[in-house]
Amino acid sequence: MMLDTAWYAVAVRSNFERIVAQSLRQKDYDIFLPAYLSKRRWSDRTKVVECALFPGYLFCRMDLRQRVPLLNTPGVVSIVGIGKCAIPVQEGEITAIQKIIESGLPVAPWPFFKAGEFVHINEGPLAGVEGIVIASKNRTRLVVSVEMLRRSVTVEIDSDWAEPGKPSYSISRECKAA
Repeated sequence: MMLDTAWYAVAVRSNFERIVAQSLRQKDYDIFLPAYLSKRRWSDRTKVVECALFPGYLFCRMDLRQRVPLLNTPGVVSIVGIGKCAIPVQEGEITAIQKIIESGLPVAPWPFFKAGEFVHINEGPLAGVEGIVIASKNRTRLVVSVEMLRRSVTVEIDSDWAEPGKPSYSISRECKAA
């Protein structure tokens, strides 16, 4: 039997992203927990720590009919959606975030916004990724958003990699009954 799987954003308790991800992997869920390195300063030292790119969320590829064990996992708050209707995250958004994480380029969270020029990356380690280009401190940055979470991430790019384009993915407002 082929299950109808999609990526869903899962809201989790604060600072429980890793614990929930580990628990869900043990339950054979396909989990994506993007992270980035951040310098944290304490009174006596500075340390580089790994932080969740989307604090309070992780992504899970699943068939909604298999959601009960996920929802019963300690630390899981809900599956993100509209009202009681879980809405999948666009496949193109997940693919873009995965490619950014795998690129090894410096990545960081970024405030969500819709304004700006939409581009398609043709060259370099992010070839195929789409997002919005911004200028920051004399550098060119690509912002990729996860619409469902209203969150974005940014990564530094070479401006020669980008060309103007339109998004290949669109937002679906449908809600399938599970």
